Amino acid sequence: MTDLTSTQAYWLGHLFHASSRQLALSEYAEEQGLELAALLAWEQRLMVQSVPVPPRYRPARFIAVEVAS
Repeated sequence: MTDLTSTQAYWLGHLFHASSRQLALSEYAEEQGLELAALLAWEQRLMVQSVPVPPRYRPARFIAVEVAS
């Protein structure tokens, strides 16, 4: 892999920060004043360029429910 450009490093840094803080990208983007679409586009662009991208934090969408009979 070649050296990252400053733009690639900027977006990759945001992706790592969101992942390490266990924040959904939408929540992270809002907190940082970033456009979610730009963050997602750069995540995809970096993957296409074979830059290792951190795993995206995905909060649990469902919870276990016990039904009493």
